[in-house]
Amino acid sequence: MRLVFLGAPGVGKGTQADKAAAHYGICKISTGDLLREAVRNQTPLGLEAKGHMDRGGLVPDSVVIGLVREKLADSSIASGFILDGFPRTVPQAEALAKVLNERGLHLDRVINFEVSRKEIVRRLSGRRSCPKCQATYHVDFAPSKMGNACERCGEALTQRSDDQREAIEMRLRVYEEQTAPLISFYEKQHVLSHLNGAETVDAVSQNLLQMLATYQTA
Repeated sequence: MRLVFLGAPGVGKGTQADKAAAHYGICKISTGDLLREAVRNQTPLGLEAKGHMDRGGLVPDSVVIGLVREKLADSSIASGFILDGFPRTVPQAEALAKVLNERGLHLDRVINFEVSRKEIVRRLSGRRSCPKCQATYHVDFAPSKMGNACERCGEALTQRSDDQREAIEMRLRVYEEQTAPLISFYEKQHVLSHLNGAETVDAVSQNLLQMLATYQTA
């Protein structure tokens, strides 16, 4: 299966991409992972991306699309893939369609994970992590038994700067302006399905697999 997972920050699409990829035995493609790997391996695209990141700029679409193009040419995606966090804009989606068409491929389904704005803010603002051992917690869903200290090493827990309320609101505004238009883009292509992402991780996973099964047998 060739899938794209859409959704605002905090809807859980990354977690569901991991689970679905393992279930189907297909490759999960995250542009963040592709960027880090390219920079680490000092590939031409990686060096170009690093130059932009070192200057504090955004990595341009041409680099991101180039990385996706290279990945889609890899034998690891022969049985399928899940794109997590890409495309982020309509121009990226159009570029992806061109790359797939060049290879005689198409998307089987685009899943839009829906979670209320209030719940997203609750999920993201409650995340805490240990700066020493990298353990992660959540004030509501997985609190530390030691309060604001890490259960493993006792270090004081911290909150990522992009998980603070003002930063979350900014991330959501960017999503609504740049990424939400992809919903109508893919609806017009009749490949979009909406999925309630507000349930438990296991419930969302089960509903996702049931939904995808209908398209496998269609």
